[in-house]
Amino acid sequence: MSRRKFDEMSDYDSGRDRKRRRNDAVEIEDRLESLIIRVGEKSTSSLESNLEGLASVLEADINNYKTKILKILSDCAVKMPEKTTIYTTLVGLLNAKNYNFGGEFVDLMARKLKEALKSCYWKTARYVLRFFADLVNCHVISTNSLLQLLHTFLDTARDDNSPQVRSDTYVYAVLSCLPWVGRELYEKKEQDLERLLKHIEIYVRKRSRKHVPGLRVWRSDRPHPQEEYLDCLWSQICKLRSDMWQEKHIARPYVAFDSILCEALQHNIPPLTLPPHNQDNMYPFPWVVFRLFDYTDCPEGPVLPGAHSIERYLIEEHLHNIIKEYHLERKQCAAFLLDFPLKHKIPLEYMIVEVVLAELFHLPGPRYIEICYGSLLIELCKLQPATMPQVLAQAVELLFDRIDTMNVCCFDRFVNWFGYHLSNFQFKWSWDDWLEASQLDPTHPKAKFVIEVLQRAMRLSYRQRIAEVVPEQFDCFVPNKPEPNCRYFAETGADIPGFNTAQRLEAIIRAKGTATEVIQALSELPNPLQENDETDPPYNPLQIQVFVQTLLHLGSKSFSHAFAGISKFLKVFEALVGPHEEAQILVLREMHEVWHNHQQMMVMLTDKFLRTQIVRCASVATWVFSKDMIPEFTKNYIWEIIHATIRKMNKHVARLQREVNDARERRTGHDSDDSSSDEEEQRPRPTEEEIERMEEKLETAQADQKNLFLIIFQRFIMILSEHLVRCDTDGRDFNTHWYRWTVGRLNQIFMMHNTQVERYSQTLSTLLFTQDLDPHILDAFNQFIALRT
Repeated sequence: MSRRKFDEMSDYDSGRDRKRRRNDAVEIEDRLESLIIRVGEKSTSSLESNLEGLASVLEADINNYKTKILKILSDCAVKMPEKTTIYTTLVGLLNAKNYNFGGEFVDLMARKLKEALKSCYWKTARYVLRFFADLVNCHVISTNSLLQLLHTFLDTARDDNSPQVRSDTYVYAVLSCLPWVGRELYEKKEQDLERLLKHIEIYVRKRSRKHVPGLRVWRSDRPHPQEEYLDCLWSQICKLRSDMWQEKHIARPYVAFDSILCEALQHNIPPLTLPPHNQDNMYPFPWVVFRLFDYTDCPEGPVLPGAHSIERYLIEEHLHNIIKEYHLERKQCAAFLLDFPLKHKIPLEYMIVEVVLAELFHLPGPRYIEICYGSLLIELCKLQPATMPQVLAQAVELLFDRIDTMNVCCFDRFVNWFGYHLSNFQFKWSWDDWLEASQLDPTHPKAKFVIEVLQRAMRLSYRQRIAEVVPEQFDCFVPNKPEPNCRYFAETGADIPGFNTAQRLEAIIRAKGTATEVIQALSELPNPLQENDETDPPYNPLQIQVFVQTLLHLGSKSFSHAFAGISKFLKVFEALVGPHEEAQILVLREMHEVWHNHQQMMVMLTDKFLRTQIVRCASVATWVFSKDMIPEFTKNYIWEIIHATIRKMNKHVARLQREVNDARERRTGHDSDDSSSDEEEQRPRPTEEEIERMEEKLETAQADQKNLFLIIFQRFIMILSEHLVRCDTDGRDFNTHWYRWTVGRLNQIFMMHNTQVERYSQTLSTLLFTQDLDPHILDAFNQFIALRT
């Protein structure tokens, strides 16, 4: 064999060996990751023996796979907070065997904490702090070191140059870790602990609570107080302190290894400097803790933990985390919720329902889309048919009893969810229990709830079905037949101006005529706005009325027919309506006249008009607040239209902003980046002129967005001010159902679109929400501003 051939074979063998070794290393790393992640799951062996065995396995592999083990453990500490004590015990056992490894882990977690605070990953920072606190119990971290870190967090409470939400975030992180380490600090550093608590108490007492009214699900504190989250947790910590820091929920596996862990050397957390406040920092919104049940609502069995017991906080947080982890898989989520640890010690179904409804009614908005919670509750009823439907029915009854003082945002979500839920259970409900609603004013919350639920149910079924399932007393609440009402095709329509043209127009459209033929037919109509031959009005209202009524009449068979007609005759709309706001409002007015008995059709048609740019967003807002719409003003569909209009404008601005940012990056940032993809390289580099044109479009869109909010808020101020003055003049109570609905809708605009409204808060404060405004109206704006300050 030649020397060259021998060398080639040797190279091949060594390459194959390297590949095999690499594959073996990856396989071992995957096995270690699986062992670490799955520790604590159901097993035939005890948790303590599994931890001991895993610690021995990891210790044997530390020299070769230390970086990987550190990364897995640090990730688990943050991503699996429900297993905090399991992983702190594991780290404690490893620290007892290998002091250097323990030190490296503490340093890594300190870096993770620093990065989380810098990047505004507040939940990650809170979980790292909690992990550090529990490491004190495992003798990995010294108590003095932890106390120093906690005081560093609390120093933000003394910073007068940063908003309250920043201090709240840091104080909440400190409070939330005390259930884990409170007992240890009480036994070893009681005076230091009391000093820490005194510091927190002073802060909690002095903090502003202007933001709280806008975040409450109910205006009333009966039967349950509506507590702000930091106040509630502080009360729970005070109760824990009075119980000598003894709690009954946290599993503490490290207690079994105390003899081993107490021999280990401890580490100090590296000194941490908190990043300063920056205007661009985003802090979590405050919230009000949702309470629906107390122990008297639960039948015989496990007692519901009290509102101020720390167990209530710990269980609710765990349930919220399960929903966060599995919300995309409703079946898994429901199964994990019902398989909650210690489920036999608590009324689990009641706590699950309360937590899911807390997520649904969370203000300013739920974490996930509303259908997520509806589908989850249905899945829970399927998995636990013996108890869950009864508990959910009880929750609905309680919500209905308290609906008089319910926040308007939550009212809408309650309507949407309940209508959807009924559609999955054949609309069966104990309607007779709500017969009192039929005797109430239609604007009363209970009557309005039934009306809106039946409207929502009709979208998911059909009118006759709804009429059959409700008692006769509710006939007044059953929606009208969703039929069109076209004046030119009614029996009395022959005497109306434009009647003959409408008949001719119908024939043209049925014969598949063109837009030109339609315009030619409409041109015969006189213009009511034309006073003499010299003036040329910007639009002809009679042409718009005849065309819109005829087109919607012919497209009344379905949504698709209506949409197809609008799309086919876009040129006619452009010719008749153009950019004139009065003409656009007239289109909406005619649509309402035709379809006033079909709310969903009006919602969909308005959306279509906006998409095709037949009407502008500002025109929709002006139409909604017009005198013609006074009878409809408190109905839910009107506000569905308003919010959809605002969202469409917001998305348009956001898209243009992304395009400008992308163009700027391609213009300046990536010329020297060798790692850019081929697709990126093929995209043409925008010129300065192109970027300027894009920026002009963005500025125009932002001006339109600002104008839309100004129109909406100005109209709110006008109608509310008129109502208050009228009531004052007549000596009547201003606090009517209409007033509460209208103020609620004003608050809803602030809440649902808080990010966009916040950009224009200075303008709103200067032009509209001035100090001379009636305090009842100004309060809504002040509560909104307080959310971020």
